Amino acid sequence: MEKDNEVTSQGMIEDPPSSGERTGAGYEGALERPRWKIIGPGLVVAATGIGAGDLVATMVAGSNYGYALLWAVILGVVVKIALVEGAGRWTLATGRTIFDGWKGLGLWAVVYFGIYVVVWGFSYGAAAMSGVGLALNGLFPAVDVRYWAMLSGVAGLLLVWFGKYKPFENVMAVLIGVMFVTVVGSAVMTTPNLGEIAAGLVPVIPEGAVLNTLGLAGGVGGTITLAAYGYWLTEKGWDTPRWMRVMRLDNAWAYIMSGIFVVSMLIVGAELLYSAGMAVADGEEGLIDLADVLAQRYGAFMAPLFLVGFFAATFSSVLGVWHGVSLMFADFVATMRGLPGDDRRRGAGGTYYRAYILWLTFPPMALLFLDRPILLVVLYGALGSLFMPFLALTLLILMNSKAVPARWRNRWWVNVVLALVAVMFLVLGGNELVKVIAPLFGG
Repeated sequence: MEKDNEVTSQGMIEDPPSSGERTGAGYEGALERPRWKIIGPGLVVAATGIGAGDLVATMVAGSNYGYALLWAVILGVVVKIALVEGAGRWTLATGRTIFDGWKGLGLWAVVYFGIYVVVWGFSYGAAAMSGVGLALNGLFPAVDVRYWAMLSGVAGLLLVWFGKYKPFENVMAVLIGVMFVTVVGSAVMTTPNLGEIAAGLVPVIPEGAVLNTLGLAGGVGGTITLAAYGYWLTEKGWDTPRWMRVMRLDNAWAYIMSGIFVVSMLIVGAELLYSAGMAVADGEEGLIDLADVLAQRYGAFMAPLFLVGFFAATFSSVLGVWHGVSLMFADFVATMRGLPGDDRRRGAGGTYYRAYILWLTFPPMALLFLDRPILLVVLYGALGSLFMPFLALTLLILMNSKAVPARWRNRWWVNVVLALVAVMFLVLGGNELVKVIAPLFGG
């Protein structure tokens, strides 16, 4: 009997797994489900990557340029699908973690990641908790932002402390459902102009909007959390090549959903602000301003409804980082110490995993009481702006190496895409470095 073939994301025709491979736990059940239900780790990585800052950046772009940059938002979704698919394909094809791959590239990659994950975690912990605190303060103003922020960090710690993946995924699914109802609902309320939306699909860069365009195409939807995808695949139990097709469906559906979120915020910015010549704050405070505008336009109920969505966006990022990046840190320490793969300190709920959760939660609370931690801002800005090209370049190397079976290596056009992505992020990273460092030298 002739086998049905499938087309891979690299453009190759691929035979489905053999009958022996198909008997793996959960595989047949996964493929028998409706495709929209085959979502899991992709949903987690997408929800983690899209925080309040991403929603604001897209909204501000809509308020400044209308629908002119819609194509850049969609391009950004495609970029993230390619990067996350590469990280997932590495894990499934080799059975190795992404950090194990980086370690094989040499000391430079190990040192870079080690410094990045420590400094980034300290700074991100404060920023993420502050975002949740801002949302909760908008809903319950009697409690100060910083105290809501600290409570949210502790809540995140408690929810992921034991490292159980299924309850974590379920909570993330609820949060992304809340985001969908509130963010997409807000876009529908503004009755978008379909003709202008269609015109926004034509690649045009408005005058003075080059960096905004690159930011939307590359900056929305996560940085280090994209690399965490392989760890979540393993936690899910998708850990061999037979899950490749399911992984690709999971990744594609999740980022299509994330695309709907960011396009919805662009619509809100274009219809509610751009058309009326209004402006809101650039930063997470902008979402508080937007809630007020929605309430004035459509009724008082819209403010708390939108703020609940704001909370879901920020708290999902907290949970995702507290869980996923802690898995990466645990693997980093265990690998550098040469611990065996079954050592309990390596995985979720282990010693190193919990140590990083504590690092994300408690030391950053001190920053909530400071105005300008200059050194930290400089280091975070420098490392944060350069992680995405690091990911793109290392995937370019790893996914063409002999460590990956020939069947799963990159096609030529995937290599071109990764190279272009690396260049795009290097431009963005260079711009961020200039903005951060120049003031220190009087620039």
